Amino acid sequence: MDEEARRVGLEIINVAREMLQSGLVEGTEGNVSAKVGDDRILITPTSMNYMEMTIEDLVLIDLKGNVLEGKRQPSSEKPMHLRVYNAREDVGAIVHTHSLYASVLAVLRKPLPPLTDEFIFKYGGTIEVAEYGLTGSKELAENAVKALGSRAAVILANHGTLCCGRTPSHALETAKILERMAKIYVIASMLGEPHPLPEKVLRDGEAIYEILRKSKK
Repeated sequence: MDEEARRVGLEIINVAREMLQSGLVEGTEGNVSAKVGDDRILITPTSMNYMEMTIEDLVLIDLKGNVLEGKRQPSSEKPMHLRVYNAREDVGAIVHTHSLYASVLAVLRKPLPPLTDEFIFKYGGTIEVAEYGLTGSKELAENAVKALGSRAAVILANHGTLCCGRTPSHALETAKILERMAKIYVIASMLGEPHPLPEKVLRDGEAIYEILRKSKK
């Protein structure tokens, strides 16, 4: 593994461990990946303890899914990661989680609306729910990309979330804030009817998000 891949790999390991420790996943759930250059992807292996994982356990693949380096099997969600990277040039890393409150919305198949200024600038609008697809299937991959659109995250029906970023650390931040927003929404919905942001704020926020997204390709 070359120097650039090892640098990216170290960040992936740190993010995967933080993902576990922060409660975004349990056990060996979820997965993390990141681009290495323009045409390679480094991804976590399937069903391995994050606290025991090392850089040597990561799997380097090309954009078609062919294994270039690595002794383990890549994550079973490899098709979903690859489909996103091939559809979105601005995405440099992906974190897939099973966080509690976002998963509540996933089983309800309820989109997460933008309820705060922070949300609209970070995600670009409502986080939609992708139609159901079996874990690891091409159907899930296609459904995820369709519902993701140009936004920073998507809820996967009866499953969890997929969050995008420029780097693994940025994608993890996206996932953490998403879980916090999902928690606010679920609790607010229990107490009353959440109030949406004004239409002008939504339009302006979406425009700013697009400018920032395209400037970071």
